[in-house]
Amino acid sequence: TALYHSCTTPNTASDVDGRYRGTDLQVHTLQPVDGTHYTVFSLWDTFRALHPLLSWIEPERTRDFIRTMNRMYTDGGQLPVWELAANYTGCMIGYNSVPVIADAWTWGIKDFDADLALEGMLQAADSAHLGLPSYEEWGYIPMEHEHSSVSKTLEYAYDDACIAWFAETIGSKETHQHIVDR
Repeated sequence: TALYHSCTTPNTASDVDGRYRGTDLQVHTLQPVDGTHYTVFSLWDTFRALHPLLSWIEPERTRDFIRTMNRMYTDGGQLPVWELAANYTGCMIGYNSVPVIADAWTWGIKDFDADLALEGMLQAADSAHLGLPSYEEWGYIPMEHEHSSVSKTLEYAYDDACIAWFAETIGSKETHQHIVDR
């Protein structure tokens, strides 16, 4: 029962004819090779345990998750953090699609556009999210600058480590060094 409950999301968001609503709120159509489009990426809640489990037991579905994340970046300009029915909720910290993508790669799930994924990762890391100026200046977020400073520092540092690893793994040494030097 617990396994069943843990796998109730993400949900299929593409119709049988391949149409889906993108994060730009426009209707798009998948090609047959694109797989399934998903929604309800509550990644702060799921990136630590559920997604590694799914990479192990459902690699094809995980591949489609990553392809969906890339489409969300292409359609709406950012990777999902807490996406719900093609909408960004803006209510979670970090950029936790990054570790999901990096973890999938470690499991050998590589049938997606890695360069596009890295581009989306960098956009996420360089966006104006909460506490980013402090994080970039000092490498941490002081509590007098932002609430939940320790949690945000830990999330950003972990996500950045995943970006650096992924960049190095796919051969983007400059990007790896850019993130390491941050």
